[in-house]
Amino acid sequence: MTKEIFVPDIGGFDSVEVIEVLVAPGDSIQVEDSLISVESDKATLEIPAPEAGVVKALKVAVGDSVSEGSLILLLEPAAESVADTPAQEAPADVPGTGAVPAVDSGSVPSPVSTPAPAHKPSPTAKINEISFSKAHASPAVRRFARELGVDLGQIDGSGPKGRILKEDVKSFIKRALSQPAGGGLGVAPMPEIDFSQWGEVASRPLSKINKLTGQFLHRNWVTVPHVTQFDEADITDLEVFRKSMAAEYKEKGIRITPLVFLMKALVSAMKELPRFNSSLDASGENLIFKQYYNIGIAVDTPDGLVVPVVREVDRKSLVDLAVELGEISVKAREKKLKPSDMQGGCMTISSLGGIGGTAFTPIVNAPEVAILGVSRSKMQPVWTGEAFEPRLVLPLALSYDHRVIDGADGARFTSFLSRVLSDTRRLLL
Repeated sequence: MTKEIFVPDIGGFDSVEVIEVLVAPGDSIQVEDSLISVESDKATLEIPAPEAGVVKALKVAVGDSVSEGSLILLLEPAAESVADTPAQEAPADVPGTGAVPAVDSGSVPSPVSTPAPAHKPSPTAKINEISFSKAHASPAVRRFARELGVDLGQIDGSGPKGRILKEDVKSFIKRALSQPAGGGLGVAPMPEIDFSQWGEVASRPLSKINKLTGQFLHRNWVTVPHVTQFDEADITDLEVFRKSMAAEYKEKGIRITPLVFLMKALVSAMKELPRFNSSLDASGENLIFKQYYNIGIAVDTPDGLVVPVVREVDRKSLVDLAVELGEISVKAREKKLKPSDMQGGCMTISSLGGIGGTAFTPIVNAPEVAILGVSRSKMQPVWTGEAFEPRLVLPLALSYDHRVIDGADGARFTSFLSRVLSDTRRLLL
């Protein structure tokens, strides 16, 4: 007997694209094994198998558009799913493995067989079935995770399109086992509240970028012990020089911003204090010191925050950096950044100077160990020893991983950075 398997309710999405087919004809599948992955402009979903069996024929291919009710494949159900009557429900004088005699359906209710789950989580497992079913992982990885009692919904995949690999599950377990006993947060879940009871409301789904950014920031906030060091830099002379350069290169279509000076100054500070250009390895017991200087730049887009990486900042001129910043800003806002464009950063700059504010505490973009936050510069009186003079002052906020960097080095870093920004000639050293 062959059964048709259709696309179930996928949350109102219509005509979504098939980006992966995860099974092939002849494959034996279990309940909840992923059949296909589909992607909309908002999310990537995996369609699970509603029952166990053997795949007889596929009816979709990569690139097809499907909706609720679209035919995915033909399935030959597993024997236990086809059986109409469990053995224990047979009359006492009929062997459980033999034929069941006809009975009056009016007097005896027809038994309904429910396929048993393919895998039972271990008694100690804490698996959220909803997030587990939505996780981007192959059937083999799902079985592996269930056997170990791991909730795939808590794992960030390192494979193509964020797919969770077996290595990701192993790394998750290793990190969990390395935490001290009782080290869990033990935070109660947020209550579900009907906000409409107090007035009119509107619901709008988060963008895909918002969801991913939220996951990364939450992970970084709860796993990295943050400290933020505040400081100020006198950029009066730097701004005079920048404006002269800006006027010179304006005709060439190149925009010279304060950010390019910050990038060069940041590299100088990282060379002075190499611990800021390092990362902890997976075990948390070794520091990896990098011999390159790639700077991530937080870019605000209509869909959320992205952090493209500018590579080899130490080898590029101010003009080179200005040209590249202009190009990546356009790519970010047009959604043309590739995953590789946002990888390999050594340290990140988050600049809110063009928007406003006086100070903030940026979240470290792990596995980096520090991030520099910059607020809006302002003119203020500065005592020179003889009189007050108006100077343009730039607020700095350095957040860092306290497992790697102590407070003294944090203060040394911002002090050095302030000196470099206050005297642009130091950028040549």
